[in-house]
Parts: sequence; C-alpha cells; structure tokens
Amino acid sequence: MAWDLAFAQRAERTQKVYLADVQAFIAFHGTSLEDLGQEAVRVWIEHLIAAGTSPSRLRQHMSALVWLYRKTLGKPEAVSFFSWPKDPVLLPVVLSVKEVAGLLEAVPSATYRMLFCTMYATGMRISEACQLRVEDLHSGRGVLRVQGKGSRERQAVLRDSLLEALRSYWREVRPVPPWLFTGRLGNPLHPDQARKVFKAAVIQTGLVKRATPHALRHTYATLLLEQGTDLRVIQTLLGHKTIRSTERYLHVSTHLIHATPDLLELLPP
Repeated sequence: MAWDLAFAQRAERTQKVYLADVQAFIAFHGTSLEDLGQEAVRVWIEHLIAAGTSPSRLRQHMSALVWLYRKTLGKPEAVSFFSWPKDPVLLPVVLSVKEVAGLLEAVPSATYRMLFCTMYATGMRISEACQLRVEDLHSGRGVLRVQGKGSRERQAVLRDSLLEALRSYWREVRPVPPWLFTGRLGNPLHPDQARKVFKAAVIQTGLVKRATPHALRHTYATLLLEQGTDLRVIQTLLGHKTIRSTERYLHVSTHLIHATPDLLELLPP
C-alpha cells in the first residue's frame, strides 16, 4: 500500500495518515489482512462511530480503507457499502485585524511570524506557505506562485507591503534556499509544527475563538469580500474548485450582515 500511495504521488501527510489508519484497523482485529473482508470492515467502522469519532476523522479512516481494498488488494466489494458521513455545518472562524496583530506579536520566532503574516496577506493554506520557494516570488509582476491542492498552481497577489516585509525577513533570518521558510536544519517548515506554534500564540493571547492557522485564510477571504472584491475573484485567489466553497464567507461577513435594513424601523411608532 505504501508503494501505491507513493506512486500516485499522494501528499506525504496523506500517506502517513492512511498507513497509520490501516495499521490500526489490522491491530484492532489482531489477524492477518488476508482474513479481513467486508464484515471486518463493518465492525471496524461501527467501533469508530461508537467511540465518537468525528465525521472528518471517520472519512479519513474510510478513505484509507477504500485505498487499501480498491487499489492495493483489488477487493472493492469490501468497501462498497460505505456512505460518507457529513460534517455539521459550522461557520468559518474569522479573526479581527486586532486579533491577527496580537497573534503575530505573540509568535517569538521571526520565521513563523513571517509565515503566518504571509498566510494572512495571501490567503494561502499552511501546507502551501510552508513549501514556498524563493523563485515563487515574482516581484516585477506582483504575484506569488502557489502550489495548491492536487498539484494545481495558482497565483496570489504580492503586495509591496508583503514584499518589503519578506525582504526584511530575508536579511534578518537568512533562510536556506531554495525555501523561503526553513528550520534549523535548513528544511522547509513542517505544517504540524507550525500549527503547534500558532496554538501556543492563541493560548498566550487568551483568544477564546477556536482559531487555527486556517483561520488566517478565512480572515483573508472575509476581509476581501467586505472590501467589495467579487466572489469569483476570491474563488480564484483561494484556489477553490467551485464557487460554493467560497460562498460560505457570505455568512460571516459582518459588513454584509449589517448592511441589511432594520425591519423594526418599518413598523409604525
């Protein structure tokens, strides 16, 4: 299975999660994989549901089993009964500009601070920002090249303010080329470690919102919307496949919400 995942060029994090989930499945039954068919899969899924596994985590487990039985073992009937659980509809976590400033100030590392600042200024995902290369900055055209999900490339706006901040960061920190954000060994920053740094900043600032680095992306999109940017343009900047993914920011834009009329004023005094 490991070879199949690598051959398909699945993301490193995806490979790691799928392999760990399959190992957990085998360990749960305590027998060889050849003896595990559809009934064993059903028992495992029922166990995960009874244990309170979240819909998103359950989908990961199911995706790992789909890959195992369809791609590696060639037994698609073992997972043919799957119905994919849906997430509860939650509004994106959006930060205020003041909250973003406080979080950035609470990050002690100049490298991680610049990483999060870049995410806020461009709407990039954390995995995308961690993989930025120096050659991805096109200052003459004012754009950043972003390697998005599924190896789909897109462009983000490289404002003068961000470019100057990156140049100052480069002079101070001297990251190891070709990467823009590197750790002590010269490797690109790992998203999981960046999440830990961000979580520590959230705790330090006393922020009560369930904020993760992805909240910077939500904030970017919402602020663009409130500044009058067309929804289709935001879709392109975020790299969303469909406009439906972008439309959810309509539900969290306070400017748009407050722009609605006050119906009480329509009543007679």
